[in-house]
Amino acid sequence: MTHPNVPHSDAAASSTPAPTVSWSTVATQTISVDGTAFVYRTYGPAGGTPVVFLNHLGATLDNWDPRVVDGLAAEHHVIAVDNRGVGGSGGTTPATIEDMAHDAIAFIDAMGLNMVDLLGFSMGGFIAQIIAIERPALVRKIILAGTGPAGGEGIDKVTRVTCADSITAVLRRKDPKQNLFFTRTAHGIAQSREFIKRLGERTTDRDKKISVRAFRTQLRAIHTWGLTEPADLSVITHPVLVANGEDDRMVPTSNSYDLARRLPNATLRIYPDAGHGGIFQEHQQFVTTALEFLRG
Repeated sequence: MTHPNVPHSDAAASSTPAPTVSWSTVATQTISVDGTAFVYRTYGPAGGTPVVFLNHLGATLDNWDPRVVDGLAAEHHVIAVDNRGVGGSGGTTPATIEDMAHDAIAFIDAMGLNMVDLLGFSMGGFIAQIIAIERPALVRKIILAGTGPAGGEGIDKVTRVTCADSITAVLRRKDPKQNLFFTRTAHGIAQSREFIKRLGERTTDRDKKISVRAFRTQLRAIHTWGLTEPADLSVITHPVLVANGEDDRMVPTSNSYDLARRLPNATLRIYPDAGHGGIFQEHQQFVTTALEFLRG
């Protein structure tokens, strides 16, 4: 397997321009991590610190917004991975956020990476916090989007909100993410439709959907995270960008303010008339802010 940060030696010598790679076309790869197959996708310029994407509840590789991934890949090598037991990755879904974080660390180590930036969305943000606490030297910078701390306000109610909004979405013949990630204003509804369209841009080599069993296991892990005693976030001294919509119904926006207050080197961005998926709804603003943050 070619290391993600090292280009092929004959690339410069080829007279044929390489095809343009995007999130919708980049190949899915597999790596063995302690005997378990993890699927991932990676592209972007070689060199520098790669950005590892950590996903949300119920998500596979195909749930990342192409505009966000392509936007960051314009300047950074990006790597997105399916959690254990999710999508194309093998093994059994971990029952705790801590074990998910340990899997992510093992994956990063297996990829031969000595330092990474982390982008954790929702549940992925929980995972990112554990990584930063347990392996601080592995991390350079962190982006925490639509997420919150252990024991954060309303996180133990994610199951109830998810189920209620999913039922409503099915009855209205909508994707549940349109209810869960976006506001119900005219702007939010319009942006939710555009987001769902973007998720369908990849037409081949799509990931497997998460199983019901794995989804339920993740819900229980999130519920436990919401009831866990708060951690000492002052030990996370890395630069952190905290981003969210002003009306997050899944992980209430108050948690973003709490993270920004408790993390000693945090910057906060709140998007008006946006919800849990604020970084997808306002992807242009988010990408601009994220690139500036990662450059600094």
